[in-house]
Amino acid sequence: MELTRDFTEDEKVPYFLWDRAITVAQLRATLNTPGAHDREALIAHVLREARPDEVWAFVSPGDVAAEWARLAPRLGRRRAFWAWLLEEWRTLGLLAH
Repeated sequence: MELTRDFTEDEKVPYFLWDRAITVAQLRATLNTPGAHDREALIAHVLREARPDEVWAFVSPGDVAAEWARLAPRLGRRRAFWAWLLEEWRTLGLLAH
């Protein structure tokens, strides 16, 4: 499958999922289905591997905040960045505490 940085190309694989061969459409479908198999793992993968501005093409800040306790241990070196960003948004009133 062909990789893409254009997330409107539903049949291509997002560049940050090069090792999974999941299309943009499949990724969105999984992330938009609460309780879907691999949903949590895929959100964590997106947070680790995609550029921060690209993450929001697939999940909302509210989704990340709501699942933070389960996502945080999966984020490796990116955990501190996402923790900081979520806390700043809470401080600014953009996310509920």
